[in-house]
Amino acid sequence: MKPGIERDIHSLANPAQVRVIHVNLDLTVVFERQTIQGTATLTIERLAPDATQLMLDSRALQIEETAVSPDGVSYRESRFSLGPPDRILGAALIIDLAPDTRFVRIRYSTDPAATALQWLAPAQTAGKRHPFLYTQSQAIHARSWIPLQDSPGVRVTFEARVHVPDGLRAVMGADCSAMNCVMRRPIPPYLIALAVGDLAFQPAGPRTGVWAEPPVVARAAAEFSGMEKMLDAAERLYGPYRWGRYDVLVMPPSFPFGGMENPCLTFATPTVITGDKSLVSLIAHELAHSWSGNLVTNATWSDFWLNEGYTVYIERRILEELYGSRRAEMEATLGYQDLQDAFKTLPPAEQILHIDLADRDPDDGCTSVPYEKGALFLRHIEQTFGRQRLDVWLRNYFDHFAFQSITTARSLDYLHEHLFTAHPELAAKIPVEEWVFEPGLPASAIPPVFESASAAGQWTTHEWLHFLRGLPEQLDSTRMRELDAAYHLTGSGNDEILDQWLLMAIRNRYEPAYPRLEEFLIEVGRSKFVKPLYEAMDRKQAVAIYEKARPGYHPITQATIDSLIAAKTAD
Repeated sequence: MKPGIERDIHSLANPAQVRVIHVNLDLTVVFERQTIQGTATLTIERLAPDATQLMLDSRALQIEETAVSPDGVSYRESRFSLGPPDRILGAALIIDLAPDTRFVRIRYSTDPAATALQWLAPAQTAGKRHPFLYTQSQAIHARSWIPLQDSPGVRVTFEARVHVPDGLRAVMGADCSAMNCVMRRPIPPYLIALAVGDLAFQPAGPRTGVWAEPPVVARAAAEFSGMEKMLDAAERLYGPYRWGRYDVLVMPPSFPFGGMENPCLTFATPTVITGDKSLVSLIAHELAHSWSGNLVTNATWSDFWLNEGYTVYIERRILEELYGSRRAEMEATLGYQDLQDAFKTLPPAEQILHIDLADRDPDDGCTSVPYEKGALFLRHIEQTFGRQRLDVWLRNYFDHFAFQSITTARSLDYLHEHLFTAHPELAAKIPVEEWVFEPGLPASAIPPVFESASAAGQWTTHEWLHFLRGLPEQLDSTRMRELDAAYHLTGSGNDEILDQWLLMAIRNRYEPAYPRLEEFLIEVGRSKFVKPLYEAMDRKQAVAIYEKARPGYHPITQATIDSLIAAKTAD
């Protein structure tokens, strides 16, 4: 197998024999039928001279025709077949190649239930006048809207022409300054992203700006007005930003994640728009992915912590640079609390950074472990070696592996060779095997510590969360009413605070908050919020709300909550 091409158990493709290096898309978005149709033309590199077939990943795609070409001009039809469907991986699309084939063209259309796509009716948007479509390709959902080698170890450049109805605009995670969108840097397929809707733009700085629906764009731009300073701070710490522009697209409330780090264009949940910029750490996180994740990428989904642990560490360094160490330590403390809560319910095998995901959906590995345990590992290195040494190592790491996808083993080898070997007495204090390959935290891990120093009326979002989480888990109805009367928690307009309060309301059967709980779960589809709330409810309450809320959720969120409800039924 060619160096840099790791076996990926979550792909049915054959990149070690024939590798896709460029994707050219010509697509039409058809809202009436909830389908994308068109062609994907793939430029291939034949690594095994005797290879006679190209194997791609697909999921529920309608393949109409495949053709091959030596020059990208003259095509002839080629035979194709679909392998047996797998419940997690989809089906292999197998295309016969001629000896001189360098280009493969596939005419296809997507299924209305494609797992990467969410189709929103006008009533589900901020403007209420036009429909909206967006993609979410991570982890292995790109194959449901593009036939390609859907592995983070296979990096491609791409260009796209997207045809949309009059009055709508298509934007992608790429340079879309011309009629075509172009990504000239090689990226993993999960970073290919598309959104179509009634969108407006407002600049935040020379290289930054905000896309959103017209009723949202001014408020979003005000919330994220510090983006350019964030970008400058990140460059001072870890080297040049290599993606051109950094813009943010504010998504509809059904978006399943806080953010998605598509190059050039982060997709962000509207739940972080609070009016006081208290949740802009999400933007710092997605920006940090421009180095850890997009520039240097996990080669397989078992290496996911290389993306997220590094990014959480960098996010907090950016926050410290802009807002001071107290803010960064406050967020680190909340992250540590999330990790400790996760350890209470996750089995030991789920507490490992280099997680075994055999026969499992890689989405299952998206817990707080790769994020917070990974960040604590880097924090431990910083505390042991000193910040200056770690910063030099990190900057060299990003330069050395730029535009590559690497494994945990390669990352640790580089750590040993370029940091640990120069200071063996310090390296001896860091139990790498425990951190990466064993559950829980090593005894030497140092948790962050934060104590609020201001009055409740002056608290930030994070101080409120710290306060609420620090209350006893069981409170009587009188105490819950007193808290609500004093701080108006059921009526909070801050989704982070409201989510924590609603979780407390479920646990303590505080019924005055139940109408707001139902409204919240119908309005918001962010998995970070909805999953713990459904988990905390009894089956009857969960089913009653979910029947109303499910149509507004993204397919990824639907799959998560479907499984959760099924488990409650089984119990």
